[in-house]
Formats: sequence, structure tokens, C-alpha cells
Amino acid sequence: MIYSAMIFAWISGPVYCLTGLFLLSTMKNGVCYIMVFKTEFSRLFYFFWHFASFYVLILLIFIFCYGRILLVVHRQVKIMTGHAAAPGSNHAHIPQSKAQTNVIKTMIVICAYYAVMWFPNQVSHLIMVMSANPNKFLISGYYVSLYFAFLYTCTNPFIYAIKFDPVKKTLLSMMLCKKTNVVSGSSTGTHPGTG
Repeated sequence: MIYSAMIFAWISGPVYCLTGLFLLSTMKNGVCYIMVFKTEFSRLFYFFWHFASFYVLILLIFIFCYGRILLVVHRQVKIMTGHAAAPGSNHAHIPQSKAQTNVIKTMIVICAYYAVMWFPNQVSHLIMVMSANPNKFLISGYYVSLYFAFLYTCTNPFIYAIKFDPVKKTLLSMMLCKKTNVVSGSSTGTHPGTG
């Protein structure tokens, strides 16, 4: 699944851009025009498809994936509570409950941050698509909104580092260069139990 996602992420962008370039471009008087729609329906269809694919679908994927993570954490809570807690005690439930809360908070922050940072780009894209001749002001606005969208991509790992404890611990161990020593059986390098 990871390799499939990597291949899709690297191939889908060029395929999308090149398909749109060839299907929605035309040449007039030696000038290449892009995003040329033959009908208003095709213009609206393109925008709503783009909005659904690159905004709504991404939010749904976030919610689905975090929901699956939450189910796994919830299942672990039940298992750990059943095995580790004494009858009538809820001490083992406290760290797992904190993990559930942490996953929920991270999901809300990531989804809200994505929605806020990418929404101006979607609105700007709508204005550009619906405009017959976008002027420099509209084009500049689009690139400013694209800056905020890419800012989300750059700052996303830091949100995980701040909000999600397992990621925070892993990053701290990488930054502090902590190394674990492997204890061998003896100084000669033989394994325990061998002559």
C-alpha cells in the first residue's frame, strides 16, 4: 500500500497537469491559451471535480485514516485494560485514554489546518476558472493562496511533532542522537549458551 501511494503521488500530478494542458489549451494567433472551456457546463464540471478531488476528498481521507487509527487505539485500550488492570481498577486505562484524546486532537488540528490553509486556494482557483480573462491581480492572488497551501505542507510535520507523542519521541531521539547499546553474550562475541 505504501509503494502504491508513493507511485500515485508522483505520477498523478504530472498526469493531471498534462491532461489538462492538452485538453484545455488552444492556439490563437501564435499565442497558447490554457484553461479554455468550450461550454459553461465543462467549466463548472471542471471546477467541481477539482474541488471535490483536491479538497473534499483529502479531508475525507484524513478523517477516515484518523478514524481507523482511533479504532486501533480504542481496541488496544480494551485489551490493555482487560490484561493489566486489577479488578475494579482503572489505572491501565489512563495512558490509553490519553492516547485516544491525543489522536482526536491531532485529527482535529490537522483537518482544520488543512481546511483553512487550502480554502483560499480553492476560492482563487474558482475565480480564475470562472473568469474569461484573468488579470494580473487574480493571478497574483492565486499565487499568494498557493503560498499558504504549500506553507501547510511544510509545517504539517511540525504539527505532528508537537501534537502526537509517538512522533515527538521519535524526532527527539533522532535529534539527540541517542544510541542503544546491544549487549552481547561475552567479550569474545559468542552468544549466550554457546561454548
